[in-house]
Amino acid sequence: MQTTLELRTADTRNQIEQSGTQTRDAAVERPHSEPIHKDRGRTWTGRIVSGLAMAFLLFDAIPKILQLSWVVRASTQMGFPAAAIQPIGLVLLACTVVYCIPRTAILGAVLLTGYLGGAVEANVHAGNPLLSHTLFPIYFAVLIWGGLALRDRRVWSVFARRSP
Repeated sequence: MQTTLELRTADTRNQIEQSGTQTRDAAVERPHSEPIHKDRGRTWTGRIVSGLAMAFLLFDAIPKILQLSWVVRASTQMGFPAAAIQPIGLVLLACTVVYCIPRTAILGAVLLTGYLGGAVEANVHAGNPLLSHTLFPIYFAVLIWGGLALRDRRVWSVFARRSP
């Protein structure tokens, strides 16, 4: 007895054979996040960029969760209460984990963009220099979305150039 998936696959193969256009990509449907063969370099570049971003985010989240003295001191100097540092680290860790999972990476990027928007506000509130401190979260958000666009063709298609 064949399963529904096997029947659908057989029907797809029959349609392709009948139309006379048999291509490797048309025979098997792939999830949007799976890379296309010709885009391996772009995909690996995206994975590396995303991996560097994830490492940086984890380096930011874990000391906040552990409430290391230098993090508490820097955060309280920016005006955050000491009791808020650990929950902020947990939120960042949760957003980073969602970004790490390929199926939820777009949601993770959206959540991290919101988190980084709060970091911009905190730097503005603290009166930090514009280009080096205040806009750094925006630079980092571009890195997060760029890495995701390189490794996920759904995001790449949003930024891809289309002919008129």
